[in-house]
Amino acid sequence: MFVLDSRLEQDTSLIGDFPLCRLLLMNDAQYLWFILVPRREEVSELFQLDSADQQALWRETTALAEIVKDTFGADKMNVAALGNVVAQLHMHVIARRRDDAAWPAPVWGKQPAKPYAQEQVAAIREKLRLVLADDFRFEE
Repeated sequence: MFVLDSRLEQDTSLIGDFPLCRLLLMNDAQYLWFILVPRREEVSELFQLDSADQQALWRETTALAEIVKDTFGADKMNVAALGNVVAQLHMHVIARRRDDAAWPAPVWGKQPAKPYAQEQVAAIREKLRLVLADDFRFEE
């Protein structure tokens, strides 16, 4: 049974589910920062997914990156799978802007997180509702 890592759970807002991945929004309003987590048990590395899941993860990651760039007007998309702090396999999809708090450096550890207001999360969800494919299920 899939269980989301407790650190991811506490640091994010649940947006919903793609066919493979859970979509989370990092609770830091300085960056539009999404996290995709394959809903598979005890997977910490990309190579632990079977080939169909690897392909699905890549499709969902690249589709999300394109949608976020186009919908929210990012200057650059950062996509990474690190897992040094949270071992559960997850992909970071971060919309970067030249005027963001960390540009051009990585977002990790640059500034203390600034939590979203509920209204901000709701606005992001509404924009995503207009552009995500039919195979995405929003958490209500």
